[in-house]
Formats: sequence, structure tokens, C-alpha cells
Amino acid sequence: MKDQPKIAYLGGEPLGAPTLEVLCECGLSPALVVCSPDRPSGRGLTVTPPPVKTVASSKGISVLQPENLKDQTALAPLLTEDWDLFVVVAYNHILPKWLIEHPKHGTINLHPSLLPKLRGPSPIRTAILEDNRDAVGVSVMLMDEEMDHGPLLATEQVIVPTDEWPLSGTVLDKLLTEEGARLLADTIPLWLAGSLVPQEQDHERATYTKKLTRADGELLLDPFSPPSGTAAYELLCKIRAFAGWPSTYFFADGKRIKITEVELADDGSLKLLRVIPEGKKEMDFAAYRDSLGA
Repeated sequence: MKDQPKIAYLGGEPLGAPTLEVLCECGLSPALVVCSPDRPSGRGLTVTPPPVKTVASSKGISVLQPENLKDQTALAPLLTEDWDLFVVVAYNHILPKWLIEHPKHGTINLHPSLLPKLRGPSPIRTAILEDNRDAVGVSVMLMDEEMDHGPLLATEQVIVPTDEWPLSGTVLDKLLTEEGARLLADTIPLWLAGSLVPQEQDHERATYTKKLTRADGELLLDPFSPPSGTAAYELLCKIRAFAGWPSTYFFADGKRIKITEVELADDGSLKLLRVIPEGKKEMDFAAYRDSLGA
């Protein structure tokens, strides 16, 4: 396109900030970024801007931080301008129909799975948790009122070698963010130029994910008698899936022991490598075991 498209970007974590960086590098800088408000963070509860805002501010892009999308007065910068496109990446609010349809070319969304597989809030973690390597990929869709339901503009499967699977959630976050940002940057100009025909999803094949909580990471595990076989592999997938957030842990003598690194032993049993005992620093599991006299 000859003229710079007028784009508003609505982003959250973990994909939002690095994807915004890529769009700016590709000459697709938005005129406005919408993200969550600054929040208290860390032990000192210092008010901290979200990463998306930090990226936008570093590039001189205007930022809007509404608490929600119900107050149209607070959304005036979005509603009083004629936009070519809204781009949504991991934004933490559901967009109402009137907002989705406001831009000339609608609203598109980057989703880190091969839609219609793994719709919903946790596709990356769920792909690992369910040992679903075939669903690993990225999709760009034209949004409608339903969650991850709109017609597809582009998809790309990301092949993870068998000997590297299951990846940790943090590693797959980074991989799909990179692939998704590139696909999104390629798709936006084609969509605005009228070169793409949206393809309806096969809704009968849709699968769904849920919002993860810290409680999902609790394991009923005897660390000194680890499982083997299928049970060990399922736990391996869960521990790696939940790396970073929500993390996995077990309780021993009433204290929470966070697991940070595991592998399968040669005999197929689960082998704990690194842990963080409650109130202590990360250590080798062997050192933790020795500290208990086990």
C-alpha cells in the first residue's frame, strides 16, 4: 500500500510486546496502542507499566489504558477516528461487536494455535499438556463476536522435532511469538490490499482451552518414588507445559516445593533435576533430597 495504514493495536502478554516490536520494524507501526493499566508489581508493589506500553512509549506511539471496554467515553480515541484496522494480540478483554466492526477493514487477531484447535486463553500450555504437537502453530483470523471463531486469513504450522518435544511453555511462548509476529506482519498488507479471502473455520473440529490458575500446577507426587511409563510422560508434559506460569509444585512436610526442571530417565521414570523449596533458592533436587536425609 502507498499510504501508511491507520492501525490501532490492542495487546497483552505474553505475545503482545514482542509482536508490536516486529510490526514496527516492518513499517506497520500503529497510531494507537491499547493495553491494560499500570499495576502494582513485585514485593515493593511498585506501579509498573505493562510491557506493551513500554514498547509503545519507546517508539513514541500514543497509549490508551482503559480498565474495561464498557465505557465508551474512555474509548473516545478509538471511536472518534477513522481506522483502517484493529489488530488484537493477547488482549485481556473481550471486544464487543460494535468495536470489532468499527474499522474499515474490521479487526484481526493473532492466535497461537492452528485454529480451530485449541481456542481460548491457554493454547500454548494446553498443546504441551495434552501432548498435541499437531496443534502447534499460529493463526490470523478476522474476528467476530465468538471466541476465536472468525474466518481465517492465514495459518502456519510450526514443526517441533520429536527429540525436542515436549518443549517448555516458556520456550514455546517465544517460538510461537516469533512465528506469529512474522505471519501477522505478512498478512496485514495483503488483507488491507484486498488480496485475501477469509476461510470459514471447521467449527465441528473445534477444541477449547481454559484459563489456568496456580492451583492447576499442584502435583500429587512422591518425589522419592517417581512414576514411570505413561504416568511419567504425562507428568513431564504437565511440568514443562506449566513452566513459568502457573508452574508446578508438590508439598512436602507442609511446604511447597516448586519444580523447575525434569527429564525422563533411561528406564522411563520421571527424574526431578531442579527444585525451589519454599523460602529457599533454586537447587539441584539431589541437594534438596540430601538436606532431608533421604
